Amino acid sequence: MSSVKDKKELCRNWNLYVITDIGMAAPRSYHQIFHEILLGGANVVQLRDKTTPFETLVDVGRKIKPLCEEFGATLIVNDNPYLAKEINADGVHLGQEDMPVDIAREIVGDEKLIGLSTHTKTQALMSMLMDVDYIGVGPIFPTLTKTQIYKPLGLSMLGWASKEIRIPFVPIGGINTDNICDVWRIGKRAPAVVSAIMKASDLTAATKSLINLITQTKQELQ
Repeated sequence: MSSVKDKKELCRNWNLYVITDIGMAAPRSYHQIFHEILLGGANVVQLRDKTTPFETLVDVGRKIKPLCEEFGATLIVNDNPYLAKEINADGVHLGQEDMPVDIAREIVGDEKLIGLSTHTKTQALMSMLMDVDYIGVGPIFPTLTKTQIYKPLGLSMLGWASKEIRIPFVPIGGINTDNICDVWRIGKRAPAVVSAIMKASDLTAATKSLINLITQTKQELQ
């Protein structure tokens, strides 16, 4: 990723942004989780783990990075730019309460992706003034994955974002098989999912199912 244009293009080509949760997907190992998701066809996966020690996550990351490369998928690390740098991930995703974007950029360098969670129109607009490559927009629907601090934004937020936000964005929050088609119809962006895949008995089948729904919706809109 040699330029801002290349990074933005990479983000726009994502098909389904899968966020991992090893607790939900137990008793699978991280390698099993990533392998099943990648077999399902997702081309961007986020390593999200707020409890496992750093050195353990370094070992995990060094094993799953080659796997992502084998499948041509983007590897994003949640919250921790030091971990992203250590395992040579493709980028890091920050929350509003995490490290400032400019400091994270100094750590990971210009070639890596930086994503930022946004939960209001103001935050989304402000993100365009920062050195971020994409943003998360949500929660769109109620979600049990995180403690609900921000109220659900609804599908209307995606219509607004598709018109007003000039950098790639990823809808997130409560997205599943029942609503993913509506999310694509209005936002026309690859959504992020957690429990819709992590809680499934077959991660590969769940991933394929969501991607197929998006593909069908794209075809309907052509």
